[in-house]
Amino acid sequence: MDRFEICGGTTLNGVVKVPCAKNSYLAILAACVLSSGEVYLHNCPKFDDIEKMLQILSSLGCRVKREENILILNCSQINNCVIPKELAKKIRSSIFLLGPILGRLKKAVVTYPGGCDIGSRPIDLHLKGLKYLNVKITEKFGLIECDASSLMGENVHLDYPSVGATENIMMAAVLAKGVTKIFNAAKEPEIVDLQNFINKMGGKIYGAGTDTITIIGVDKLSSVEYTPIPDRIIAGTYLLATASCGGDVTIKNVEYEHIYSLITKLKYSGYDLNLKGDTIRLVSKGPKNAFGSIETLPYPGFPTDLQPQGLVLQTVSNGTTIIRENLFETRFKHVPELIKMGANIITRDRMSIVTGVKKLYGAEVYCSDLRAGAALTIAGMIAEGKTILNDVHNIDRGYESLEEVFNSLGANIKRF
Repeated sequence: MDRFEICGGTTLNGVVKVPCAKNSYLAILAACVLSSGEVYLHNCPKFDDIEKMLQILSSLGCRVKREENILILNCSQINNCVIPKELAKKIRSSIFLLGPILGRLKKAVVTYPGGCDIGSRPIDLHLKGLKYLNVKITEKFGLIECDASSLMGENVHLDYPSVGATENIMMAAVLAKGVTKIFNAAKEPEIVDLQNFINKMGGKIYGAGTDTITIIGVDKLSSVEYTPIPDRIIAGTYLLATASCGGDVTIKNVEYEHIYSLITKLKYSGYDLNLKGDTIRLVSKGPKNAFGSIETLPYPGFPTDLQPQGLVLQTVSNGTTIIRENLFETRFKHVPELIKMGANIITRDRMSIVTGVKKLYGAEVYCSDLRAGAALTIAGMIAEGKTILNDVHNIDRGYESLEEVFNSLGANIKRF
């Protein structure tokens, strides 16, 4: 497995551009199954999760081609309703294909998905929602067999505003007969992006971004050309890295309203941010006052995917911050690694109390998941001495050559 050797103590300066959002791209790739024409997707980032999703689509009969940074997909001849187990186990987002395959082929066989080990992420909300749409589901031998021959629009109430369940139900309902309404739907920007993509193909979805989404079934979806939204988590990672290391960084291609929960925290703590158009400039002389509190919540609350990076900044900030993780019960696996580096953190269940120290020190640490890996990379950049970060393949799932991006801003990171 690849490792990073990080020499700390550098500041970050320069300009960096945010790629398209991983979580939008994955859902949109799944929705391509619904189209009977060609789909042209611009600015395709080279994330490992996207490559794995493309492998799954190819196994289903989708033709995939790249022309520079444009991804061309044609699912018109798709004929396989079984998602290969060995591929599904590698990527959580494989479950997003359940809804569109049911909408298109009216049957599907999937296995329980893999992905980062950040806690229990049951798919019961996905399955319960599909059952409302008259999908018959049988679970046996580790497989989920679904029959949607009588797929029909219906009202669906989610017990929790799950992003994945909202997207799966949306995609299943697009080609269903009648009208579907999703109550207590997730409001994330990626939901709005999926709606816009499907509607551009001829779908009729309304209300994404609110807690009630309406889907009016259509007969088919056609060709489309589309550019997904920028990645708000990557933008937030760059902001937190700059705040932690100090420097002057301009981040381009940002929808700053998508990360306003973070921007508010940074401004409160005294950081100098300039927001203009699709750019954010952050000028930092290094860590300032602690945030005081971080509580992860569904959008528009503070994102769980920025909690590890935000926690790293708190380890060297002035004061104490209480962090409550409400979404994933084991999303503090980066904490023991930070303690190795000299951080002062006390963790109990889903809460961590972080008291800032003057500096962190280089150590050999391990990357347990995607966002923990980004956080520990930042920790290595602010630490005194050398940090060896193991298992950085996890970072590649949602960042394209993260070490090269930071090196372009002045960091000193080697992959080996």
